[in-house]
Amino acid sequence: MAKVIMVQGTMSNAGKSLIVAGLCRIFRRDGYRVAPFKSQNMALNSFITKEGLEMGRAQVMQAEAAGVEPVAAMNPILLKPTTHVGSQVIVNGEVLGNMSARDYFAYKKQLIPEIKKAFRELEKDNDIIVIEGAGSPAEINLRENDIVNMGLAELLDAPVLLVGDIDRGGVFAQLLGTLMLLEKTEKERVKGLIINKFRGDKTILDPGVVMLEERGHVPVVGVVPYMELSIDDEDSLSSRFDRREEGLIDIAVIRYPRISNFTDLSVLEQIGQVSVRYVDSVRDLHHPDMIVLPGSKNTMADLKWMRENGLEALIKKKAQDTIVFGICGGYQMLGETISDPYQVESGGSMKGMGLLPAATELKQEKTRTQVTGTFGEISGALSGLSGKSVRGYEIHMGSTGYGGSIADSENVRQPESRSDEKGYVCRIQNEADGSVKYDGIFSGNVYGTYVHGIFDEGTLAETLVGILAARKGVALDTGQMISYGQFKQMQYDKLADGVRKSMDMEAVYAMLREAAI
Repeated sequence: MAKVIMVQGTMSNAGKSLIVAGLCRIFRRDGYRVAPFKSQNMALNSFITKEGLEMGRAQVMQAEAAGVEPVAAMNPILLKPTTHVGSQVIVNGEVLGNMSARDYFAYKKQLIPEIKKAFRELEKDNDIIVIEGAGSPAEINLRENDIVNMGLAELLDAPVLLVGDIDRGGVFAQLLGTLMLLEKTEKERVKGLIINKFRGDKTILDPGVVMLEERGHVPVVGVVPYMELSIDDEDSLSSRFDRREEGLIDIAVIRYPRISNFTDLSVLEQIGQVSVRYVDSVRDLHHPDMIVLPGSKNTMADLKWMRENGLEALIKKKAQDTIVFGICGGYQMLGETISDPYQVESGGSMKGMGLLPAATELKQEKTRTQVTGTFGEISGALSGLSGKSVRGYEIHMGSTGYGGSIADSENVRQPESRSDEKGYVCRIQNEADGSVKYDGIFSGNVYGTYVHGIFDEGTLAETLVGILAARKGVALDTGQMISYGQFKQMQYDKLADGVRKSMDMEAVYAMLREAAI
């Protein structure tokens, strides 16, 4: 039976995800088989496993830190908001359906067997499981039938570390207030407090730590410093959305209201002299070297939003001399039409941006698959990507056809003659069996694909940025550049070093031993 420990927070964005990742890395480096677990996650950043199952990106990041393959059991329930009051509910990697918040609140207790099943699956292959809570355990209106915070801790008999965020202020009130609102049995489960994102001289904080322990009757096991890290985070309250500085190479990402899988651009953020800005208004677009239309959980609604605020018209104008790249929902927007005969989103049909000769029909079945291969011949501004290795995954509720016809992306019609067609199909050849997948369309400066993580593999991002620099007539210093995979591993090591140095790991290991008795 695996030992367990749970990390809960005083609020969203207190740093639970990174503390879990740091602990996973530490345990892995100490010789243990370790896995992350979050029973319920609400996020628009998701991932497709090798088995074709869907899970939250945060648990993928934690699995990478633990050095293990991501599996859907690490995140048995994923809620992907479709409206302000409803979400698509995904259970153990499969779509259960759409539910309103009220309906899901009444239904969620029925998912406890699925949570147990997923957890038992992880137990088979691991020595330690690090569990992440969601939001705050002190939300008294959500305590009934809780399956993600104290309810889960009780279900799995897990000791709890409670994390507060000092960077946003009020950390003592956060931690003490949370403890006060817990039931007696719940408070007894809290074995340690963590003050997270601390800046400055820790000795100045020491009197407050003493007072916190005296009033809360729970030891402070760590004061974790604010660390400058580049690690995928949850899609709410992301600080990357606030970036405004423009680098030598400037990439503008359209931030629609229902943006999803913006982690596709993380690899570009790590390249020196490159800026990745998230733009939601005409006045902030400026003159980027590339415009990216990322994924969307509601393609038609987000296209309508761009149409109403003027971004669509401006992007169409800039596409004459600026590279425009659409991924998944952004790819669908770039075509001639989008239709929704099965009311996957809101039903009906609408005109697309008309920048690609393509039509999209939203389907009831979700495409979930990993993609590995090499690009076929690509013309136009991004011809330098031809023959490059590509690896990623598809996750979408639609099929896009070339030339205005609707077809499955695997069977989309290839243009018979490149000389008299206004657009081309992008072919990706599977390295393993030689099969060809038609996974995108390009026309002039405009490119679209269903593949998430398309820039992550090998030197693809470096090649892309090099193309942008050459078009602009500037040179980038790429002499010390490393692969994105190496970069992420270095970030996980940096996180683990910071957590180990600032936390009482002996106390944490003691909690694990006591929980196993």
